[in-house]
Amino acid sequence: MVFEVATVPFNADGWGPPDASGSPAASLLPNHPPNIPFAPFSRSDKLGRIADWTRNVNQSGRPLNSRSNPADSAFDFSGDDSFATTVAADEDSSFRLVDGKPPPRPKFGPRWRFHNNQNRHNQLPQRRDEEVEAKRREAEKDRARRDRLYNLNHRSAGANASRREAAIFKSSVDIQPEWNMLDQIPFSTFTKLSFSVPDPEDLLFCGALEYYDRTFDRLTPKNERRLERFKNRNFFKVTTTDDPVIRRLANEDKAAVFATDAILSTLMCAPRSVYSWDIVVQRVGNKLFFDKRDGSQLDLLSVHETSQEPLPEAKDDINSAYSLGVEAAYINQNFSQQVLIRDGHNKVAFDEPNPFANEGEEVASVAYRYRRWKLDDDLYLVARCELQSVLEINNQKQFLTLNALNEFDPKYSGVDWRQKLETQRGAVLATELKNNANKFAKWTAQAILGGADMMKLGYVSRVHPRDHFNHVILGVVGYKPRDFASQINLNTSNMWGIVKSIVDLCMKLNEGKYVLVKDPTKPQVRIYEVPADAFENDYVEEPLPEEEQVQPPAEDANGVAAEISLAPTDVEDKEIDAVP
Repeated sequence: MVFEVATVPFNADGWGPPDASGSPAASLLPNHPPNIPFAPFSRSDKLGRIADWTRNVNQSGRPLNSRSNPADSAFDFSGDDSFATTVAADEDSSFRLVDGKPPPRPKFGPRWRFHNNQNRHNQLPQRRDEEVEAKRREAEKDRARRDRLYNLNHRSAGANASRREAAIFKSSVDIQPEWNMLDQIPFSTFTKLSFSVPDPEDLLFCGALEYYDRTFDRLTPKNERRLERFKNRNFFKVTTTDDPVIRRLANEDKAAVFATDAILSTLMCAPRSVYSWDIVVQRVGNKLFFDKRDGSQLDLLSVHETSQEPLPEAKDDINSAYSLGVEAAYINQNFSQQVLIRDGHNKVAFDEPNPFANEGEEVASVAYRYRRWKLDDDLYLVARCELQSVLEINNQKQFLTLNALNEFDPKYSGVDWRQKLETQRGAVLATELKNNANKFAKWTAQAILGGADMMKLGYVSRVHPRDHFNHVILGVVGYKPRDFASQINLNTSNMWGIVKSIVDLCMKLNEGKYVLVKDPTKPQVRIYEVPADAFENDYVEEPLPEEEQVQPPAEDANGVAAEISLAPTDVEDKEIDAVP
């Protein structure tokens, strides 16, 4: 077989086959369509070989496609590295579009400026730092906003008011250099104590009680009543050793330990106390007497003792701790007499009259209940307990204790009683429990010690926040003492455990006089040995009676000070009109 080479026309005018339209060699190209070039020559096209029979396909090092024909390998240049198309394809695969936009301007100064020589891994920590910085700035903004709101709402308390009044952190009694400290007991040990006592025994009832007026149970802020003053009725705060009945019981050897309900409740609720207090202990023979000093803090009522809200520092300020304590004591005395039916006839008289009243003297409605508890086989405790009223239910007499909560300025508590008491009484009570936990516990303990069937709590508020002389009764609520004790987490076994531990400690002391002092800054109580004549010649600063106190000026609608037209109401024994 002979291989015939076709005729190759000669193109004298240039490269490639001659023009089919104007060249005589066109007749040498049979079956060639006219006016079609052999190959395009645009700049974007790549020129290459058509076929290469001299190239060894197996030398390319790339396996052949199983679907391709081996005879077509002469026309396949994909595996030829020297081929221009492959080189161009490699160049295309490495080509990337470059972003010509300028980098964003940094927001955090030169420290956070982006550098072109940093890769993405070096930029990630910067982004996390930016997020942390942003969160920190947001927290600072929230804290500043809360501070502004606090200062706005409590501007009346003073911009530079301290967190606590300085006088509160002073000791309730001046510690003398000659006093000998015997022991100090942290309150943390009190919380672990527990002791169960049997039911007490009633030794004696003294005094007389008036009946409670049930119309006060229907009081609301809308039909409030003015708190009246009872100048003619005498109230007695007699200590243990000055009580003639206790002296008589001690001579009869009825017990070895003697105290009052106010002193016992202070010991029982000591872990909840914040203010300083002191109790005098006298060891006489085999007997132990718990006394209070004349003008002691136990005669007053604490206000906002367990609150974190600061009180004014000046003692003469009407909202200072001392002024509020005196005001609360007067409010409780007047409230305990106003809610009674004072007709002069319906009274419950007991075995003996009031042991502290003179003949013909008008005294407040109060009953002294002398009760005895068994602390050990041969150790008994006698306490004088107080009851303020009586109520007859189902032909049975129930004894009551009467106490009053006082609102002096809604800005301190954050709850306005006139707006919340009728609709959200639970919120008002919860706020008072938070701010006056020790006072609530002491009231409940006294009600349990006295065997009261019900404790009445009155809500008394000032007529005006700056008027500490005139008050109104907004409502009265009753609770069963033991149920209320469980609500405020007051454990009676723990209460008696504290008393039993202190009694056992004091019974080991020698004969003499001692004083228990609550540390003004730490949750602990100290025991000092004091001289026998201590506290006998101390000067006592008695608070002024209400009628001698200076009344604050009132302001009219234009903000001009004017005389207060709310004159005090001098109350004589008269009947209270029932509220329909």
